[in-house]
Amino acid sequence: MSDMATTAGENGSPRNWTFLTNHGHVLLAIARNPTARLRDVAQEVGVTERAAQAIVADLEAGGYLQRTRVGRRNEYTVNPSGHFRHPAEADRQVGDLLALFTSDQADEGTR
Repeated sequence: MSDMATTAGENGSPRNWTFLTNHGHVLLAIARNPTARLRDVAQEVGVTERAAQAIVADLEAGGYLQRTRVGRRNEYTVNPSGHFRHPAEADRQVGDLLALFTSDQADEGTR
């Protein structure tokens, strides 16, 4: 079963879509593994490494991520108190989303 929904586009061709944007997926991937290489984040999300770099730059500029150089690698710190950008969810913090998707993995380890 695929995690992508498929609907018919304007010309009748199928369109795949998900509820989360690539920015959301990158933020979640980094929250799950703050020392991940961008190459690995890109592969997990399904984007190019260049796209992952651009997304991380956007997230940093928006205050959602902080990058720290540790030796030859980057380590990321996620800011869970950052608010969603869309007006419909602007009263919520991204930490709510992170908790939803990262706590399930922690719970699975205890089952």
